[in-house]
Amino acid sequence: MVKKIALEEHALCPSLAEYWHPTVADVPAVVRDRLLDALTDFGDRRLASMDRAGIAKSVIGIAGPGVQVETDTARAIAKAKASNDFLATEVAKQPSRYAGFAHLPLQDAAAAADELQRCVEQLGFRGAMVNGHTLGRYLDDPAYAPFWERAAALNTWIYLHPADPVATMPSLAGTYGLKRATWEWGVETGTHALRLVFGGVFDRHPGARLMLGHLGETLPYLLWRLDSRAQLYGVTLPQPPSFYIKRNIAVTTSGMCSAEPLACALAALGNDRVCFASDHPFEDAGEACHFLDAVALPEEVRVAVASGNAATLLGLA
Repeated sequence: MVKKIALEEHALCPSLAEYWHPTVADVPAVVRDRLLDALTDFGDRRLASMDRAGIAKSVIGIAGPGVQVETDTARAIAKAKASNDFLATEVAKQPSRYAGFAHLPLQDAAAAADELQRCVEQLGFRGAMVNGHTLGRYLDDPAYAPFWERAAALNTWIYLHPADPVATMPSLAGTYGLKRATWEWGVETGTHALRLVFGGVFDRHPGARLMLGHLGETLPYLLWRLDSRAQLYGVTLPQPPSFYIKRNIAVTTSGMCSAEPLACALAALGNDRVCFASDHPFEDAGEACHFLDAVALPEEVRVAVASGNAATLLGLA
């Protein structure tokens, strides 16, 4: 069992439960209660789960959607700040085991930039976790230029986590189980990331850094085609899309216990751009850790994915 640093580990502070409950309204009550219990635990049970799986440190982010669905901007700003203070207090109780991702009020780009800076510089957080679009606005919107400028200046990571799209694609309607985590979230989040690439955000802000779960939401598999179609359709970026994906994006293993996509991500992005995540409590941390311990990899690559890359990219011990 190799030491692991896990980068997509979820929690919930009491003041944000009102935003989370509607997202699990269709989940059986017994499952919903179990998830809520795990999300709100920062003590012995979370630590014991980490110990069993071989996770030395968890970087904890607020479970979505959080304040990103709040229509009152002032309330979103206040509640984001309070949730970050709450998380910082819990992290401070176990500084050798926990670190934090900021929760941001992206209704206001300047306020989000200020809160990101406060969380990184004053609270010691390792970046931010953003739960998809904010009230239908994606991160390539020109209004977010000050946010990306600040994130780049701070040399910190923005972890883009899935969220429900503004509207379900007609092709996903029906009873086939394709919505949300099966397929819909991957399409939504991969598209969000590509908006940043094709919209020139990483060209204008070369120091901006984005992290994606699920081994990159299929993007590593598509690099050649993205470059080919960008050229065909006259995309005017100075570099092909794959250049920005390789330079500005790193990925984690959250929710992907499969050798083939892991091999693709490592080959496409490099051994130094893939990190471990268990997606606690929405996935089984034990399964995620056993997979990484058992999958056929050179041992130095296994160690890099398990903890070395996170230590380097996020400054974690």
